Parts: sequence; structure tokens; C-alpha cells
Amino acid sequence: MPVAIITGASKGLGRALAGALAARGWDLVLDARTSEVLRETAAELEARGARVTAVAGDVTDAGHRAELVAAAGKLGGVDLLVSNASALGAEPLVRLEALPLEGLRRALEVNVVAALGLVQEALPSLRASEAGTVITVSSDAAAEAYETWGGYGASKAALDHMAAVLGEEEPGLRVWAVDPGDMATDLYAAAVPDDDDPRPAPAGVVPAFLRLLDERPASGRYAAVSLLVEGR
Repeated sequence: MPVAIITGASKGLGRALAGALAARGWDLVLDARTSEVLRETAAELEARGARVTAVAGDVTDAGHRAELVAAAGKLGGVDLLVSNASALGAEPLVRLEALPLEGLRRALEVNVVAALGLVQEALPSLRASEAGTVITVSSDAAAEAYETWGGYGASKAALDHMAAVLGEEEPGLRVWAVDPGDMATDLYAAAVPDDDDPRPAPAGVVPAFLRLLDERPASGRYAAVSLLVEGR
């Protein structure tokens, strides 16, 4: 069975994607910082028959990243790496004039540096896979200028560029930066707590990720909304 590492997998998009892959027979290594919630997610997927290894920790910790890849190795290696864990930089979001520099450093460390560190750790296994794939979860804030989203958007823009370069440097892999669009997640609620407008559940965009895995287009940046419309 193919093996996926998914960071930020205890809830939201990470959990929804894990559930979809489990339904397809994937073995999973799941990461999140909150061990109790992560264990609950793993138990739910195991009840459906999936093989799941839950490894709680912080992706900015090199030892934790090594543990994730080692756990995948015990299941057969890394076929898919999904960098979904994210930090906002400030909760709620603030204008750049008020953005704590330490918050920006945290966003860059989680969203970019840790993502690259995990790729570096997993690269030998990804290269050995017949379908080695890296997915970095992006945001429309990486490409559009939205007030108060400057720090988070800058980190996602950096992640997008890193993914693009990785795709050039590793032609044997598929490297996709995916903008999932608006979703009702804890991250968004923390970013804009006063926004009461209804937003779609993360499960609604998972078919876009599955389409990429099925069709394996060229490395690049993709928007979930476009994939969903084209796939109808």
C-alpha cells in the first residue's frame, strides 16, 4: 500500500484528506501538535481499517521530522508528503504595522523552513517511490494582497516558490502547491474570529487533491476550485 505523511492532520483539511486516502487503502503517518486530538483522529481511521501511525510533535523540531519519516519507513517508505501544518503569525490577524516580528518568524519557520526540512528528510524515500509526490498547501493570500494577511501570505508565497523550484530540481517527483480556497477551519476562525459568513467544509475540496493524485499532472501550482470545476 502507498504511504502518506500528512502534517497538521488532526482536524480540518489534513484530517479530511487523511480520511479520503484511508478509504483508498493508503497507510498514513499523521502529525499534529495536540496529541489527544491526533489520537482520536488516528483511532477513527483505524476503525475504518487503515494502518495509521500518529506522531505528535512540532514540525519545526528536526527530531520530530526525522521521526515522521522513520515511521513512514516502517510502513514501506514515503510515497506522498503533504505539508499542511500552518501558522498565522498573529491570532487574530493584524496589519503589517502591528505584526509581531516573532510571529512572522514563527509563520516562516512553520510554513516554509519546516516544510523544506521535512522534504529534505523524506527525499531519499520519495525518490525511491514509483510515484513520489510532494503537496504543499498554499493559500490565495500567497498571490493576492488582502489587508491583515501580509505575514501569512508572505510565508505562503515563499512556500509556493520553494515548491516550484523543487519541482524543477526533482523532475522525477510531482510537486504541487495547492490553493484549497476558503474553508471553515479552526485556522480561519483564529485568523478572522469576527467573520460569521458561512464557508465550505474542508471535505469539499478533498476531491481536488484526489484528482491530482489520479491524473498526476506536471508539477506546479493548482487551485482547488479550478480542479473541481474542470472535474465535473
